[in-house]
Amino acid sequence: MDIIVERAVEEIKALEDKVPQGKHIVTGDIRKLSARLYKVIDDKSITNVLSLCEELLECHNWELGVIAFDWAYRLRRQYSETTYDVFYMWLKRYVRGWGDCDDFCTHAFGELLRQNKCLFSKVKNWTSDDDFWVRRASAVILIPAILHNDYNGIDPLSISDLLMSDKHDLVQKGYGWMLKCLSQVDMNTVKDYLIANHTRMPRTAFRYALEKFDSDVKKEMMSL
Repeated sequence: MDIIVERAVEEIKALEDKVPQGKHIVTGDIRKLSARLYKVIDDKSITNVLSLCEELLECHNWELGVIAFDWAYRLRRQYSETTYDVFYMWLKRYVRGWGDCDDFCTHAFGELLRQNKCLFSKVKNWTSDDDFWVRRASAVILIPAILHNDYNGIDPLSISDLLMSDKHDLVQKGYGWMLKCLSQVDMNTVKDYLIANHTRMPRTAFRYALEKFDSDVKKEMMSL
């Protein structure tokens, strides 16, 4: 184990020891630790840092995963299309909770897609994956590009179409959240889409998508 990874493990343990019984480490404290440790990494090449990230992820510890995904995001100026293979492997192997999925996909992996929109064709294939975390990720990963209003070449509604009949509530919430974000930059398109699909969209996804609409429109839409 690399010395910086050992230090991360030790410092997370020290933070855990200070937390009152029944409580959890505050995410903000983990991110502060992550920033401090990142500064002392001598070799900040993407090859080296992603290797360190994978060591952290192999510990299968949520707090260390937060650090790994944070370090991966800090490398964003070094991303290339080939970074996809590493990130996709992480998604399949290490993402086992909504916190992992959403942190990874709304930061590092989402930024990779925003920079390399040609990867969208691969993301579309995730919608039929057996793993519901991967299916949720297919929607959540679009959020950074959408919120930056930088999604030319990415079709959010096609992802929603492909996930429409998904039975898993976390997938429904995932694409509902994505549609909510899309409504912040193109409300009329989302409204028209929801009207057109209100009879087949699960109400869980429908309600999530409506969250940024004003109360009168919400009431009107929920009555459909």
